[in-house]
Amino acid sequence: MTTTTEDEQQHEEYDSKRHAGLYGAQRIKAMSAVLLALLLSVLDYAIANVALPLIAVDLHASSSRAIWVVNAYQLANLSCLLPLASLGARVGFGRLSQFGIFLFLIASVACALSQNLLELTLARALQGVGGACIMSVNIALVRFIYPHNELGRGIALNGLFVGIGVALGPTLGSLILSVATWPWIFWINLPLALAALALAHAALPQTPRSDIPTDVVGSLLTVASFALTGVGLDGLMHADFVSGAAVTAAGVLCWAMLLHYQRERLEPIVPVDLLARRPFLLACLVGFLGFVASNLYIVAMPFTLATAFHRGAGTIGLLIAPWAVGVATMSFVVSRLADRFPASVLSSIGLFITASGFCLLWFLPTDAGNWDIAWRTLFAGCGFGLFQPPNNRAIMVTAPPGREGGASGMLSVARLAGQTTGALLVAALFTIFPHPAFICLGAAMTVALTGSILSLGRKYLAA
Repeated sequence: MTTTTEDEQQHEEYDSKRHAGLYGAQRIKAMSAVLLALLLSVLDYAIANVALPLIAVDLHASSSRAIWVVNAYQLANLSCLLPLASLGARVGFGRLSQFGIFLFLIASVACALSQNLLELTLARALQGVGGACIMSVNIALVRFIYPHNELGRGIALNGLFVGIGVALGPTLGSLILSVATWPWIFWINLPLALAALALAHAALPQTPRSDIPTDVVGSLLTVASFALTGVGLDGLMHADFVSGAAVTAAGVLCWAMLLHYQRERLEPIVPVDLLARRPFLLACLVGFLGFVASNLYIVAMPFTLATAFHRGAGTIGLLIAPWAVGVATMSFVVSRLADRFPASVLSSIGLFITASGFCLLWFLPTDAGNWDIAWRTLFAGCGFGLFQPPNNRAIMVTAPPGREGGASGMLSVARLAGQTTGALLVAALFTIFPHPAFICLGAAMTVALTGSILSLGRKYLAA
């Protein structure tokens, strides 16, 4: 029996036939295909970070230029999410996911064979597009695999595998690089991608398709809006004010043109129709703030551990790992709660715990022991694992039937936009302050607490 409040129930929209879900072996196989594709996307992003120093040396590139191996993937991923989510609603979510796995496989081969930084960056951008094909429809597929009253379990399982990928990536990357050269972090994708492709082809369900024509102009404007704004803001955060401001202005102009153009569309690529629904908008804002806070921690914490706590590279990896362990563990635990309790309760508690964990780390003395750092990191990670599944469920169930693709894409946009904003804020703080280690932790705590308060008030704000 659900304990969801009547206020939230009236905002949940679903079709009992459309969202009947799968059962037994069908559900297990279909969900395995979704999770394997998700793991492929998340794992490769996490592995690539570890290899950046070796890539920079081998390809004779500076560290600042080598960072584009990561940025190209993330920017291409973010820019393409919404257009691909819209395309998925027209060609079928399962078919787009299969195409994404295939594209990811081809791009991985291109990455491994790259002879210079430009080739590798372009191949990584192509990989980002493949990852966007997977991520844009990932939760939409879960919406059709699990019946409405069990959707929270499917979304929590999704979160568990994201946590596993994030936790496993650096470890697996280090193991590969200890016995092989950096191209092998991309060759390792091939068996995983082939297995995911075969399983997806055999098991993913056929989903209803929209008959509204693809909006090519809107798609191009969306990609330009995200890409130009991302590149421009990155320049501004690194104190490249002239070119950064010019590119950002071009991005803002594209956004203005896009939003004006999308007003009259029946199924807009940027889901302004969904964002006009307060419960949906609030859930997206809470998700965005949560991921801003998490990346303020994740990006800055290695520097904090190195400069303030004087830990070596090997120890830093071990001290950050409890975050991913906490996220994965709590995602599993919350799977049975997400369908019974409202996001305004669970997600608020989760972000408050995360903010408390950051606060505890913020007040640590610089001579603190490894255990003192590790358990606080685990505590913050557990809070984040509690926050994610209920909030993701809130995003999906407030979208009407037929708009699952737009909701799934927007969920991923909130995550990636939050992560990107968090990373940009870290860059800005490192540019402004000579010793910003603990400032980033304080900022992460403040943003997480803001998200918790907004989440708690969503029942009243959505009325």
